[in-house]
Amino acid sequence: MSSHKNHPFHLVDVSPWPILGAFSAMAMMMGLIKWFHMYDVSLFMLGFVNTLLIMYQWWRDITREGTFQGLHTSAVALGLRWGMILFITSEVLFFMSFFWGFFHGSLAPSIELGMIWPPKGIQTFNPIQIPLLNTLILISSGITVTWAHHSLMENDYKQAIYGLGLTIILGMYFTMLQAYEYIEAAFSIADSVYGSSFFMATGFHGLHVIIGTMFLTICFFRHLFNHFSPIHHFGFEAAAWYWHFVDVVWLFLYVTIYWWGS
Repeated sequence: MSSHKNHPFHLVDVSPWPILGAFSAMAMMMGLIKWFHMYDVSLFMLGFVNTLLIMYQWWRDITREGTFQGLHTSAVALGLRWGMILFITSEVLFFMSFFWGFFHGSLAPSIELGMIWPPKGIQTFNPIQIPLLNTLILISSGITVTWAHHSLMENDYKQAIYGLGLTIILGMYFTMLQAYEYIEAAFSIADSVYGSSFFMATGFHGLHVIIGTMFLTICFFRHLFNHFSPIHHFGFEAAAWYWHFVDVVWLFLYVTIYWWGS
């Protein structure tokens, strides 16, 4: 049978990773429930490690297809772009639900909350301390990732490395400060609707920062191995889009929850 094709699309080969990824994700979620109810982390760790291994091998195959086998044609790349755009759109709606819940509680506090916001007994964070520093860090990281992107488009190998490296460092610094803030918090996720809204919104944003940092780290190593060119680097472009989305969400979190809501 001939391997020749007369279309620009990529018909993927049979792969074990989708079904194995589904089972490992299920094991991880069941392990999470077991951890919460039985204080046993073993099943969660097994599912988590399996998921990481499958992610590595699946992404390895995609990198091989797009970088070395030339299967990511312009038509395929357009489809990947639309896929990333729709994914980020779904993430926008995901965070919108948290903002909706926050404003529902804060604009008209119920009698159960004492009809005040923040609820009585909640000691909020000072918005001009760590939250403001984290805001400056993320804005700076948006600048550095744009620097890396433009350097890549201009085929400046070293400048792209510097920009990506700085962005990754700033992302890790943000996560460390967020963890310190959580440790020092005077309230918990169980402290009324304020605690629930605060930790759900900022916690999921922190998770997105960690994922974005991993995304950029993978791009950093791919760039070291010369996987990107000025005209073929959608893997990095997707990471940059995701990082800018994370930046914008934080600006809304800072203005609404940290500054206005406190």
